[in-house]
Amino acid sequence: MNIDVPLRELGPIKNEALGEKILSLSESAWNENSSRQEEFEVHRATQSVVMVFVNLESWPEIEITKEAGWDHLAEAALPVMNDIIERCYPPGGTVIRAMAAKLLSGKKIIQHWDKHPSFHCGHRIHVPITTNPRVRFMIDGQPYQFKVGEAYEINNQKNHSVMNKGKDDRITFIFDYVPKEEIEKLSANG
Repeated sequence: MNIDVPLRELGPIKNEALGEKILSLSESAWNENSSRQEEFEVHRATQSVVMVFVNLESWPEIEITKEAGWDHLAEAALPVMNDIIERCYPPGGTVIRAMAAKLLSGKKIIQHWDKHPSFHCGHRIHVPITTNPRVRFMIDGQPYQFKVGEAYEINNQKNHSVMNKGKDDRITFIFDYVPKEEIEKLSANG
């Protein structure tokens, strides 16, 4: 969503339980669903544990499926997502995507902006789980370094990229929240 700034800080969060859950995931859990890497060229150097995902083919009808990551992450992720939504956004919306995403050590996500119409109406929230001093998140040409224990909304309509030159993988929990008024607009126009 175009939020008029490249990055919005959403403040401190309690994500210890979510972090522990994500860090305890097996390698097989990280490899259960590779559709994001297959469908989006920019995510080839990543791995994901997907909880929920919107069907892009049926858009603007919102059809959300629970994925394999739901069983792995929902118990720890839902309190974090609900806290951020309650503090920062109007009630009554829908989470259309939620996942843990890992950018492997020494890899990058090339510069892009999120083009599918579903990205235009949803707030893209990032909750860092691990990072290192050599990770750089670029938005609209400006570098940002996210901190564990904080939450952020990125303007995914601006060019953005991520580079991990560190020796450790960078892991972030990401979810997209579509406010009720945006859902109503989609229904009226659909």
